[in-house]
Amino acid sequence: MIVVAIIAILAAIALPSYQRHITETRRSAATACLLELAQFAERYYTNNMSYAGLALPMSQCREDLQPHYTFAIVGTPDANDFTLEAVAILGQATRDPDCARLTVDQTGARTPLPPTPANPDRVDCW
Repeated sequence: MIVVAIIAILAAIALPSYQRHITETRRSAATACLLELAQFAERYYTNNMSYAGLALPMSQCREDLQPHYTFAIVGTPDANDFTLEAVAILGQATRDPDCARLTVDQTGARTPLPPTPANPDRVDCW
């Protein structure tokens, strides 16, 4: 009975840590996928000299993360700019609310913003 109690205590400690690790790993994969899609957009711009008409390809990373994130273009890209977003869904959104929506634009600007000395309480999503 003591062994069962010890296993239960260890499981109670390990399970939340494991879930946090999985959540952060999926977020890291989503940020990498978002940057891959931004590189695709830059290649599109190089070929067309405009972001207008940009459509995101169904890459392997998008397919792998489909149960946890949706990837999309925000608004309609024009000749000079675009914004891409990754939005957490289902359990990922519940466990990672501070980083549920990640964006990157043509300048490389990312949101949510990282912690700064003026605002050290922000979560570093990227």
